[in-house]
Amino acid sequence: MAEARTVYDVVGGMAFFEALVDRFYEGVASDPPLLALYPTPEDLTDARRRLTLFLAQYWGGPTRYEQERGHPRLRLRHAPFPIDADARDRWLRHMRDALDALDPPADVRRAFDAYFAQAAEAMRNREDRPGLAAG
Repeated sequence: MAEARTVYDVVGGMAFFEALVDRFYEGVASDPPLLALYPTPEDLTDARRRLTLFLAQYWGGPTRYEQERGHPRLRLRHAPFPIDADARDRWLRHMRDALDALDPPADVRRAFDAYFAQAAEAMRNREDRPGLAAG
């Protein structure tokens, strides 16, 4: 019986996730309001590495993220950063743009879109500021 292929395998392994995160952070670096949320906006190297390892693991790749950092605890790790609907939408736009550039298979893209939309909303920890429109 053949083993089920993971999303990690289908997209080509670590190289896909490295390219995805590189493209994503190109967008983040050009988005001052979103970039301001990062503790070291002048050097996103560690953030890139963590996101790459997390996504690769989440989608069926090696468990290096968990080996290095333990359980992801995404809400807890993001709690110190003021993430409102605008920040959520900016993050999601850059991730979707990165996915557009890499053009994964349609079924994989749908899975990514669903996951990233859910995860981005789950990280929101602030109400929208009065007078500002989201998005």
